[in-house]
Order: sequence, then structure tokens, then C-alpha cells
Amino acid sequence: MADVGKAGAKRPTRTRSQRAGLVFPVTRVQKALKKKIGRSVSGPAALYGAAIIEYLAAEILDLAASVAKDNKTKRVTPRHLVLAIRSDDELDQLCQGTIAGGGVIPHVHRFLMGNKAPATQTPAITNNNIGFTLS
Repeated sequence: MADVGKAGAKRPTRTRSQRAGLVFPVTRVQKALKKKIGRSVSGPAALYGAAIIEYLAAEILDLAASVAKDNKTKRVTPRHLVLAIRSDDELDQLCQGTIAGGGVIPHVHRFLMGNKAPATQTPAITNNNIGFTLS
């Protein structure tokens, strides 16, 4: 009678994400793929998609956290996300959209900075045909 109860014991259920060691939900990715494509999607395709999304999210958040640390803040803002994405060439090419509240990359063209030399006055423009001088 000591074996009673062991036969009915089940292992705790584990999700596909847990079995693969991922944080992103594989099942939700599969449902989204089915909804977008409109036909059956294999399990490995959903697993691979979830792994790619998780990797990209980790990469972007890692870069954004380092930008936030450089700015001496503890909270990652949309501005930090934009600066992180735009600083990496491959991520910049991948994420070409805009992020709300992210701003732009600070850059002032050299032409707009002006010359450091003292400005000289421009000579007066003379129009001899009309007979007046503009200054």
C-alpha cells in the first residue's frame, strides 16, 4: 500500500519557454505568427522567433542601461533607448522607425557653427542702374 499515490503523481508542467530557457513566450509568438501568416506554423519556427526577439531586446536594453549609467541615472527612458539604438550601426539599420519621446541625436553641422575669426563688415551693395546704395 505504500505505492498508492505515486502512480497518480504528475510532473509539474513546464512551458515551452521554460524548456528552452527563454523569457519570451514561445506560444504567444506562435499565435502571432499564425495570425499574421494565416496557416500553420511549426514549433521550432516559433521557438526561433522568440529567441531572436529575446536576444534583440536584451541587446537594446543592455546598451540603453549603459547609456543611462553614463548619464548617471538609474531609470532607462525612451531617450536612452534612442541613443543606444542610434549609436550601434546594425541596430540603427534594423530599427529605422521613431520612438515616441526619444528626441534626436545631438549633432550640429560645422557650417552652422560659424567662423571663429572676427567678422568683417561686408561692403555696401551699389546698384548703378537705379542710382541708390544699400547698406
